[in-house]
Amino acid sequence: MAMQSTQPLGEMLVSMGLISQDQLQIAVKEQHRTGSRLGEVLVSLGFCGEEDISRIVARQAGVKMIDLDKRKPDAAALKMIDQEYARRNKLVPIKLDGDTLTVAMDNTFDVMLTDQLQQRTAKFIEVVQATESDILDAIENFYLGAGRDDDQIEQLALAAERAGTSEGEVTEESESTLVKLVDQLLIKGIKSECTDIHFEPDTNTIRTRYRVDGILHQGPALPKSLQQALIARVKVMSNLNIAESRLPQDGRFRFFMGKRQLDLRVSTFPTVHGENVVMRLLDKSKVILGLDRLGFTPKNLDKFKKAISRSSGIILVTGPTGSGKTTTLYSALTYLNNSERKIITLEDPVEYEIPLIRQGQINAKAGFTYAAGMRSILRQDPDIILVGEIRDAETAEIATQAALTGHLVFSTLHTNDSAGAFPRLVDMGIEPFLVSSSVIAVLAQRLIRKICLECKTVYEPTGEDLEKLGLKGKTGKYTFYRGSGCDNCSGTGYQGRCAIYELMPVSQKIENLVLQRSDGPVIKKTAIEEGMTTLFHDALIKAVNGQTSIEEVLRVTYTGS
Repeated sequence: MAMQSTQPLGEMLVSMGLISQDQLQIAVKEQHRTGSRLGEVLVSLGFCGEEDISRIVARQAGVKMIDLDKRKPDAAALKMIDQEYARRNKLVPIKLDGDTLTVAMDNTFDVMLTDQLQQRTAKFIEVVQATESDILDAIENFYLGAGRDDDQIEQLALAAERAGTSEGEVTEESESTLVKLVDQLLIKGIKSECTDIHFEPDTNTIRTRYRVDGILHQGPALPKSLQQALIARVKVMSNLNIAESRLPQDGRFRFFMGKRQLDLRVSTFPTVHGENVVMRLLDKSKVILGLDRLGFTPKNLDKFKKAISRSSGIILVTGPTGSGKTTTLYSALTYLNNSERKIITLEDPVEYEIPLIRQGQINAKAGFTYAAGMRSILRQDPDIILVGEIRDAETAEIATQAALTGHLVFSTLHTNDSAGAFPRLVDMGIEPFLVSSSVIAVLAQRLIRKICLECKTVYEPTGEDLEKLGLKGKTGKYTFYRGSGCDNCSGTGYQGRCAIYELMPVSQKIENLVLQRSDGPVIKKTAIEEGMTTLFHDALIKAVNGQTSIEEVLRVTYTGS
């Protein structure tokens, strides 16, 4: 058993540098107002993660902390406690060893519940700590049985087809079955930790696909006859126009699985075989809000913290859609958030709500554009501004003026690397002297898959791959790993993703190059000479450290040059 700690939770979090004293004071006031536990308040305010709280609660209680993602409960243990009781009390039985039943709980201080469990099971209860969301996920996954999602979806689809008409209209009999079918398709996506769910009508079927760790995977095929009813159900959930099928539509809705609340952004697009539907899952509980946990190297983290601690200037984050830019920006804002600063954002849309930060959502139809919003924001007396994206010259110009008049501005650009941000702004029509004097740092990033820890194994890369990496003849110096594929990672060899970064602080030399209208490669060469780590080399560091494979490094960063 771990050593108990008598230091209060809040003080422990402050002493470990996970929250500031100012954030603790805000959370304590909120706790007094709501009556909730301090840990729950800190997580809801976005000041720290659920895992941080759970780890410290485990230390306070003197119990072990476990990760339910890596620990599957025994079938014998699950039989000791029924599903409804487990869900109601937020616990999951892990292991039955003779007369000892190990149970994961989110509140290990609940002695009365432990005594009740002992009487209910006639076993000695050994308590371990786990996060609440992990416990609720485990109940959904393990009590229902892993691998049964596709079977349930197939049965529900057949039942809905039998109850409906050949045209796919929803009858009274089929409506509840259809609701269950859509819910089950969503639950399958949530369990697989996917970021997007695709419904793709084809000639004779409706294909489903799930994007997991950046790669699309085939899901269950659904009967073509359900197409109209299925899409109508999604439109109802998203508050879209059911009668309109000729034009693209965008909407959103919330979905609950256990205690987890997910926001889903929905996009419909008419094709020759019917409306294509894509749903993006935004799970706040899975967003890492903490600069120390994003994947920065110590050198880059120190440089980034120095840049965002400046009182004025523009900090740009670049990368394609789905590269984690929003998470990085939200983490930076959370790091800077305190009662002495006013932070206002302009986003399209607001993906995650951050407590204490004023977040505005773009509404182009109403005339609330980035440019219009920026003009209004400057009259709101902000210290820090987040502009979701610099899309046009007007927005870029106002952001530049805001930076030069004493505001710290965060935004994003769609460029391939950090150096490309400067010619992109100049091409928009911003004068080079304004760009060079306002931009203080550019951060390029991508997401790269991590090797599954359950099937991680040493291997020897091919000579061709080593040559692409510039490591041919140096194999004796490094050990490389990859995942062989297992049930834990659905045979892919990867589980989860981390970010790779290319951080370019703007030095005097780079300022001069921008003034001279130098192109991206020239600026990048100078930045490398000044010590910048490129995306490729940051990914390579993670491969050498055993976090990812060299195939993944080449997939994400190799340009062939």
